[in-house]
Amino acid sequence: MTAPVSLFESPRDVVERLDAIDYLADEGIATALYLATALQMPLLLEGEPGVGKTSAAISVAAALDTDLIRLQCYEGLAAHDALYEWNYQRQLLAIRLSESRAESMSDADLYAPEYLSERPLLAAIRHQGQRPPVLLIDEIDRADDEFEALLFEFLGEGAVSIPELGTIRAQRRPIVVLTSNRSRELHDALRRRCLYHWIAYPGAAQVAAVLRRTVPAAPESLIADASVFVGRVRELDLDKPPGMAEAIDWVSALITLGVPELMPDAVLPTLGTLVKTPDDHADVADALARGALL
Repeated sequence: MTAPVSLFESPRDVVERLDAIDYLADEGIATALYLATALQMPLLLEGEPGVGKTSAAISVAAALDTDLIRLQCYEGLAAHDALYEWNYQRQLLAIRLSESRAESMSDADLYAPEYLSERPLLAAIRHQGQRPPVLLIDEIDRADDEFEALLFEFLGEGAVSIPELGTIRAQRRPIVVLTSNRSRELHDALRRRCLYHWIAYPGAAQVAAVLRRTVPAAPESLIADASVFVGRVRELDLDKPPGMAEAIDWVSALITLGVPELMPDAVLPTLGTLVKTPDDHADVADALARGALL
């Protein structure tokens, strides 16, 4: 394994370089990302949906001008989807070609690296480049317990074991970011192998700062009112409180409709951009009618 390279100089450097690509990182997430790169340790980011976990990893890849390799987790995710699989068609063609030449192929010939199809974990291990890639293991809580166990060697040692080839180790460990929405509890063994950071919902000031970047056409008064409104909506007992992405969509919808300020009759038709279930829509509409939000 090659010696670590300097990726970020400090947490402040993380803040400034992410700010340049319009990701507003606070001190907590900036420190976590700095330590993950400096210590070459995986980083587990948890938080409610829509708080910026996935975009943090994407933004780090952009800030470092390196490759992003993404593994989207889901129930039933198997080793051959995440690690590798053998290219059986190429192997079969090689066998037929060998037979046509009256030659024989050994297992070593057949299970050679050229017949290996990389999946995200192996691709991250074998990545070639001046900087390590960012490997995003997104929504690890959606995968099964068995898949978590497959990650232990990779997360702890930066290696992947292939029975036919042995252990393949990264020349330079990838920057690994795992995200979780806490739909289920993760195994302690996985947590022990990672640095950890919880991303909370941003406050009104941070929401406003993001909206200024992402919806530049919105007037300052609308941004200020919308930021407070979103915070109040999150205080309701909703199934799926709106994240930052929903706040951006909502303000964009208001601007598209030419709404200059927040009024109940203007807000109600646009709630479908902010809340995404019938019950949540009814609860927000009720709170709006009672004057609890404006």
